[in-house]
Amino acid sequence: MLGNRYDNQTCSIAGALDVVGERWSLLIVRNVLLGLRRFDEMQANLGIARNVLQTRLQTLLEEGILEKHPYQEHPLRYEYLLTEKGLDLWPTIVALMNWGDRHAATPAGPPVLLEHKGCGGAVDEHRICKACGAHLSVREVRARPGPGATPDHPLIRRAKRAHAAGAAPV
Repeated sequence: MLGNRYDNQTCSIAGALDVVGERWSLLIVRNVLLGLRRFDEMQANLGIARNVLQTRLQTLLEEGILEKHPYQEHPLRYEYLLTEKGLDLWPTIVALMNWGDRHAATPAGPPVLLEHKGCGGAVDEHRICKACGAHLSVREVRARPGPGATPDHPLIRRAKRAHAAGAAPV
């Protein structure tokens, strides 16, 4: 059986893979970035077994990637938010997304587009706004549904909820 640790490697990549290299970990981080912060939302979106999700969330909590905050008291339920350490994974998520858009794209196109909150410009693969040239951080960018987003994509569902509530989507 293939192990899941890289203890014999003196390498920063191996160290990072020890923390987020498990197949679900970066998808969980992606979900939190897209606004899916509750256990049931993540489980439904990923189709992951509840026990596997719980284990992965616990690991991300222990590693300081996520923190949990109660959103309901009776029964007690939590939402998961990225810490600064977790937000530091954003460039990795963007790089993987761009690679997937180029090499594993759906025929309809990318499911997610990144937009500079400041001017509305598209964000390139180096996280630079194509319209104004600003070098962007995670807090300066919003994700929008792209042409490849399916009707059940979390960004489309969020936009529909915001529209139904009379609010502008975030």
